[in-house]
Amino acid sequence: MAAITQVPNVTFKTRVRDESVEGPNPFRWQDTSTADLFAGKKVVVFSLPGAFTPTCSSNHLPRYEELYEEFQAQGVDDIICVSVNDAFVMFQWGKHIGNEKITLLGDGNGEFTRKMGMLVDKSNLGFGMRSWRYSMLVNDGTIEKMFVEPDFGDNCPTDPFEVSDADTMLAHLKGTDAPGVSAPVKAFEG
Repeated sequence: MAAITQVPNVTFKTRVRDESVEGPNPFRWQDTSTADLFAGKKVVVFSLPGAFTPTCSSNHLPRYEELYEEFQAQGVDDIICVSVNDAFVMFQWGKHIGNEKITLLGDGNGEFTRKMGMLVDKSNLGFGMRSWRYSMLVNDGTIEKMFVEPDFGDNCPTDPFEVSDADTMLAHLKGTDAPGVSAPVKAFEG
């Protein structure tokens, strides 16, 4: 299979705050296209197996959040975290973890992940179909660099986390050697 060079054309079902919505929950559904997210922008995307899971919650998302300003200093317009979870789960996970800067994007149907060639079966963990862990640098919809974790495949008995981390991507942007994955930023219980 040839490597993907453009992000796939997908419409995400997102939830957005809208003060014109009456009642105690001022959110509404909004279709958000790949073009909305990537056109004319330099974006870092990292994808992970699931919200509320150990590595994703202790290190992957929190470290990107922690280094957000450093990414901006390298000309990055947005950092997007993709997971095969729905918009409600992604929103609650962001609140739970204290995320303020990273765009949490639920790929509830797994369409983006499948078209990226990153959809894997994690039934061995009771997860069903999920995203393999990876990160990429996207410039105006063109994928310039991808870091895909080793041992890609269905029902992998481990959860490799060696190259899709924030420090590796930031080092790539700076043109320096990657320092390796940082220690977990947050504790995880469960």
